[in-house]
Amino acid sequence: MDSEMAQDTTVPRLNFEYWLNKATEWGQATTQESQKDACLHLPQLQEFLHQIYETLKHMDPFAAIQQFPLIGQLLGRLCWNPYVVGYDESQKTLMWCLCCLYSSEPQNPVESKANSWIRSLLCHLLSSSKWESNEAETSKFISTLGYTSADYYCHLVKNMISSLVTELRGNQFTGLTIQGRVSASHVNAVSLFCVPLITLPDLTPLLETLLLYHGGTSKEILSSEFLEAVNEAFLKKKISLPESAVFSLWLRHLPSLEKATLYLLDQLLSIQMNSLEEAAGVIKDSLLPQAASHPAIFRIINEIFKNALLETDGTPEVITVIQVFTQLFLQAHQNENKQHKYPLKAYFPYHHQPLVTALLRHPSELPARHWSQHLKHISGMLKALVEDTNFTSLADLFEIWFLVARFGEWLDIAAEQLVKADIEPNALLWLLAFYYCPQNENQQRTQTMVEAQEVCSHLMRLFRCRISSAKYLKAAVLNVMSIEKFYNPHLMVYLLTNILLFSSDGHMFAQEFVYQVNRKTGASKEVYSVLIRMAYRMRRNGEENKMTMKMLNEILQKLTLKV
Repeated sequence: MDSEMAQDTTVPRLNFEYWLNKATEWGQATTQESQKDACLHLPQLQEFLHQIYETLKHMDPFAAIQQFPLIGQLLGRLCWNPYVVGYDESQKTLMWCLCCLYSSEPQNPVESKANSWIRSLLCHLLSSSKWESNEAETSKFISTLGYTSADYYCHLVKNMISSLVTELRGNQFTGLTIQGRVSASHVNAVSLFCVPLITLPDLTPLLETLLLYHGGTSKEILSSEFLEAVNEAFLKKKISLPESAVFSLWLRHLPSLEKATLYLLDQLLSIQMNSLEEAAGVIKDSLLPQAASHPAIFRIINEIFKNALLETDGTPEVITVIQVFTQLFLQAHQNENKQHKYPLKAYFPYHHQPLVTALLRHPSELPARHWSQHLKHISGMLKALVEDTNFTSLADLFEIWFLVARFGEWLDIAAEQLVKADIEPNALLWLLAFYYCPQNENQQRTQTMVEAQEVCSHLMRLFRCRISSAKYLKAAVLNVMSIEKFYNPHLMVYLLTNILLFSSDGHMFAQEFVYQVNRKTGASKEVYSVLIRMAYRMRRNGEENKMTMKMLNEILQKLTLKV
C-alpha cells in the first residue's frame, strides 16, 4: 500500500460519523420524515460515497478497516436503505466500495468473516433489476466470489409497479374520479417512494400513471420532490416519457416548466450554432414547442423569453432562438388535433388582433409577388398603432415590439424585398427602423429612418446603374462600413448585408464586407445571426438562388472556423 497516497486522499473521519448518524436515523426509510430527509441528502451522500471509493481503491482492505473503523457499519446500513440503493449511481458505488474491502486471500478469521458479510451484501445489491439486465457488469464485481445474481427481485419489482399502476388507474373511470378508493396521502407517499428510483427503467409506467393522475382535487397531491426529480431526469435524458406525461408534469408544476425553458436557453446559447436546423432539432427534442400548444404553458415560456431579452439587452442569439421557437410552435399548433386546438388569439390575447393575424400568415401562404404588399400592410398597421397619441406606455410598446420580433422572418423578407422588388422602400424601411429602434424619444427612430433611407437609396442607385464601376461600388460599401458614424449601426450592417447578398453586383464585395465587419466592429453577432437566418429560410422554403446559397455557405463556414 502506498501510505502517502492514502493520507493525501483521506476522507475526514467527521464525515463518517455524520453519515452514519444519518443512516441510523433513516433506517430503511419507512416514515415520511425519514424519506424526505433521505431525498434531500441523496446527492451529497452520493458524492461522499465517490470520495470513499477514490480513497479505498488505493488501500489494502485490512488497513482500510483499521483506518476507518466506522466504514462497515455505514456501508451495511446504506445497502439496506431502498432510497440510497435506488438513487442514480449510488448502488454501483456501494458495490465498488465493498469490493475494495474484500480480501482475495483472507489471512485470519476476522477477514474471512468480513468476506462472508461482504458476499451477503453484494448478493443483496445484485438482486436489483438495474444489474439484472447487464450480466457483463455483474460478473465484473462477483466473478471472484462465485455468485450469480438472483432473478426473483426483478419480477418482484415489476409486480409491485404493475399493482400500483392498476390501483391508480382503477381509481379513475372513464375520466370521472371515483372518490375514496385511493387516498391523496397514499398517492403522495407513492410519489415520494419513487424519488430515488426514478431512473430505474421498470418504473416508467408508474411515473407516467402518477403524472397523469389527479384524484379529483384542486390541490397538488404528488410530492414536489417527485415532480422536481422527474423533471431533472427528463432534462438530462436519464428517462424517456410520453409527451402527455411531460406536458402534465409542466402543467401541474410550474417550477419544472421554468427550469425546462431556462435549460433549453442555456443549451442553445452555450454552443456555437452552425445552422438553425441544428437549433431547431434541439428545440423540438425539448418538447417545449409542442407543450406550448396549451396556452398556460405558452404564456409562461413567453414571459421567460421576454425576461431573457431584457436581461441580455436583446442579443441577436436570443432573438433568433425565440424566432425559431415561434415557428416550431406554430407548426405544432397546426398539427394539433382540431378537437383540442385552441384559437391562436388565446396565445396573443392582449395584442392588436389585425396585426397578429397579418404576422401569423406564413410567407408560403402568399405568392412571392404579394410579399411587398403584405409587408406594407403590416408596416402601416404598426405605424398607426405606435404613433397613436394615446399609446404612451413603454410596457405596451415593448409588447408590440416583442410581437414583431417573434415573427422575424417577415423582417428578413422586408430587407430582401428592398433589393429584389421595384417598390417604394419607405414602408419597409420604417418597419425595419421600428424593429431596431422602437422608441422615438428625442427623434431616435426618425433619425434612424433618415440614415437608412440615405444608405439604401445611395447603394441601390449605384447597383442599378449599368455604367457604375467596381471602384465606385467598393468605395460606397467601404463608406457605409464606417458604421460608428451612424445612430443605429446594427441596422446599417443588417441592410448592407442583405443588399450585398441579394444584388447581383454585390456578391463581389459580400465576403470582404462580412469579414471586415466581423474583425473590426462589435456587430459580428448581428451579421452571423442574419446569415444563419437567411440560410435557414432559403433552405426551408426551397429557394433556388444557387449563387446566394453558395456564397452564404462559404461565408458561414469561414466564420465558424474563426470562432
